[in-house]
Amino acid sequence: MFKFSRRVSGLKPSATLAVDAKAKALVAKGIDVINLAAGEPDFDTPEYIKKACKEALDAGLTKYVATPGLMSLREAICKRIKEDYGFEYTPEEVLVTAGAKHAIFNLMMALIDEGDEVIILTPYWVSYPAIVSIAGGKPVFARTSFESGFEPSVEELEKHITEKTVGIILNSPSNPTGLIYSREFLKSVAEISKKYDLWIMSDDIYDRLRFDFKPPENILSVAPEIKDRVFLINGVSKAYAMTGWRIGWLVGNKDVIKACTKLQSQSTSHATAFAQKAAEVALTSPQDTVYEMCKIFAKRAELISSLLKEVEGFEFIPPQGAFYLFLKVSYYYGKTTKDGKEIKDSVSFAEYLLDEARVAVVPGVAFGEDEFIRISFANSEENLQKAVERIKNAVLKLTS
Repeated sequence: MFKFSRRVSGLKPSATLAVDAKAKALVAKGIDVINLAAGEPDFDTPEYIKKACKEALDAGLTKYVATPGLMSLREAICKRIKEDYGFEYTPEEVLVTAGAKHAIFNLMMALIDEGDEVIILTPYWVSYPAIVSIAGGKPVFARTSFESGFEPSVEELEKHITEKTVGIILNSPSNPTGLIYSREFLKSVAEISKKYDLWIMSDDIYDRLRFDFKPPENILSVAPEIKDRVFLINGVSKAYAMTGWRIGWLVGNKDVIKACTKLQSQSTSHATAFAQKAAEVALTSPQDTVYEMCKIFAKRAELISSLLKEVEGFEFIPPQGAFYLFLKVSYYYGKTTKDGKEIKDSVSFAEYLLDEARVAVVPGVAFGEDEFIRISFANSEENLQKAVERIKNAVLKLTS
């Protein structure tokens, strides 16, 4: 009956959200599932932030506001960037969006024309290729390897650059690996961007969750001279446990911000007004809760690393930030389950863990690496211990 557009015809739903939804559906049926698929902190939003939202509602902040966001929030974002990174921005260089994903969407729609190519490093967050494709562009993958610590060489990046290349996407700390790019690598990317006149999108959504507890860093920390070609993506979802509030932002060249604002004015208008006020309070209040949450994630990273290294055949690089561990499980490919099903790839491995161990994880193929699964340690220490024990018992049942 309907002819669907090319934008949605080949589009797949987010794999992480799909697995998370399946796990929650099983839990709703009373099945004991440990969810290690969720891409969000397991902590509640701090009370002082919720209180600020309630006060905003009571004050009547329920009407339309300016498309780019509340001026006070944009000023708070500039101040937070100044305190965390030392970079100077003005509110005219900030667009508040309905989550960081929306900021990425706006940027890609504004900067990509049909056929433009954007370089994405593997493994990548699941939505990068989809958003580039929706905008009419072509995602081009620069392969990395487990052996290289998931950092591509300069040669690997350059060999993918053509006359159609317009930009590069970076994400550090990384989803799904939890790795932080080295300063040397970031310097090389900066040189490439200058050499080939490329823009860079720096997804900094996990920047406050570093297990070395150093201040956040991105490509501008090592190459401030390319500020006009770098776009910063961030939000309150991860650092402040505010995933459902849907407040993110895009920061960069004011002409591009104007273009993205015009685009947003014809789509979502502004992000939710009273949620913006809560985000403002999150950014301007003492940052103790962020530090405390990061300490807990760091402790969990150590715990799950120590548990998983005892399981035969598993390989991984200990995460340096975020709350994910990217686990190489291909040792078990080719083995069969007790009912005769072959473990062929990350999807069948993840399905086996959900069915046999009642542990939900995300298949690595969703991130461009089929030999891996992504484990989220945004869960209690007790559940992490139980989950690894279940996984260990499940893989012991596999036969050659």
